[in-house]
Amino acid sequence: MIEPILTYISEPLLNFGNGQTAIDPRDGLMLFGPFDKRKVKGSKNIGIIGPEKLRGKMKEYLKKIHSPIINYDRTIARPNFPGLETIFGISVNFDNIIEINVDENEIKNFLKYTDAHQRVHNLVNLYVEPLLKYSENEEMPVDVWFVVIPEDIFIYGRPKSRIPKSEENVTISLNKSERNPTMEDLFFQEENDLLREAYKFEVNFHNQLKAKILNAKIVTQIIRESKIAYEDIFTPKQVEEEFKFETAKAWNISNSLYYKLGGLPWKLSDVRSGVCYLGLVYKKTETDTKNKNACCAAQMFLDSGDGMVFRGNVGPWWNPTTGEFHLSKEDATEIVNQSLEAYKDRFGNYPNEIFIHARTFFDDDEWSGFDEAVEGKSKIIGIRIREGNNFKLYRQLSYCVPRGTVMIYDDYKAFLWTKGFIPRFKTQIGLETPNPIEVSITRGESDIEIVCKDILSLTKLNYNACIYGDGVPVTLKFADSIGEILTAGKDIKTGVLPFKHYI
Repeated sequence: MIEPILTYISEPLLNFGNGQTAIDPRDGLMLFGPFDKRKVKGSKNIGIIGPEKLRGKMKEYLKKIHSPIINYDRTIARPNFPGLETIFGISVNFDNIIEINVDENEIKNFLKYTDAHQRVHNLVNLYVEPLLKYSENEEMPVDVWFVVIPEDIFIYGRPKSRIPKSEENVTISLNKSERNPTMEDLFFQEENDLLREAYKFEVNFHNQLKAKILNAKIVTQIIRESKIAYEDIFTPKQVEEEFKFETAKAWNISNSLYYKLGGLPWKLSDVRSGVCYLGLVYKKTETDTKNKNACCAAQMFLDSGDGMVFRGNVGPWWNPTTGEFHLSKEDATEIVNQSLEAYKDRFGNYPNEIFIHARTFFDDDEWSGFDEAVEGKSKIIGIRIREGNNFKLYRQLSYCVPRGTVMIYDDYKAFLWTKGFIPRFKTQIGLETPNPIEVSITRGESDIEIVCKDILSLTKLNYNACIYGDGVPVTLKFADSIGEILTAGKDIKTGVLPFKHYI
């Protein structure tokens, strides 16, 4: 035990084009271009799938972000967007955009289905089936597909969503006793089997679509109508509010596009080489609280910043008494082995250190499996990261404590502020006094301050957006959403895939 020490970790540096560094992704991209500027550049083939009107809006928006977008509201700290080609060195090949139509009348028809499983399953298949067909035929390679959806799909394609009552509603469904896929019917066997298929999938348009195309390795970016055509569906006041986010939206969509095209917008500068980070992902396969079955996966992030996802087995990992997930020894060994071998395939050797991030403690069986996997290969350290509201830290100044403040409680525990006052902006993000995240070394040995530095760096790896930093490291940021995609259906097949397929 030591006396708690309050210290400060400088904002992690990011590497951009030509080896230049900056702390804000937008500064670095504007001044130096993306890290992979020599690797990913030039005209790119993209595809757009959706109703005719929305495909047109998507093309208009893509043309718009090729030009500068100015933030005219000087009261908000959102930098101007100079343009896609100016920043990233890429452009959309507008002479060769592959378009696939999704019939608007069919969308409206399925939006009338009262059964959420039937509604979402059929809406997703309107997009998935032509995407899979195109992928199989390979008429012309498409780097990224923009999946453009009407706002009603977003609203009524989510869990627990219900459509308004109407005489036109369609009540096609099966009750729970009829949903068994092995069930034999006296009549309408083929028709009922088609209906049963819908109940294999989660009621979530985004997750279900991503899950159904994972095995085909189709890279997509889902775009809502309200993001590219809000003038058509919002009130004048809503349009005025949405307009304030024009530059932020352009940064985010462009950054995500560049990453999904295979380029790294930036790379961590301060993270030590030969180190990788695993974020454990768990998702229950049943809503029944007594059912222990859950799917396990791991997100591996390299010192480059890029990541891969490994699917583990489904097993009784959930403990309803403690509310925690724990793997068996054998499965713990298997999932770390997958990660180590993937690392070796990429770099020719095993990592020096592997940090496993989780929200819970590791039990003895689980950790012995991890130990067995790394024996003679790497050093392994277990880190528990928890978001909480145990306490706040105040200071007698206009703004809260700076992001990067860390209170080292002892050799194995610290409180790290990943949100707070940001000198670069001369303000804080958000109105509330932020809570720290609790960082604990629960297995293995490492320097707690170095662990906190790494975690702060990992808050800057959200390539799905172009922001200063997140509140949690990327190893945990997308854990829940990845788990939901992997369990969005009962027969989802996938191998080791890059992170870009899940976001």
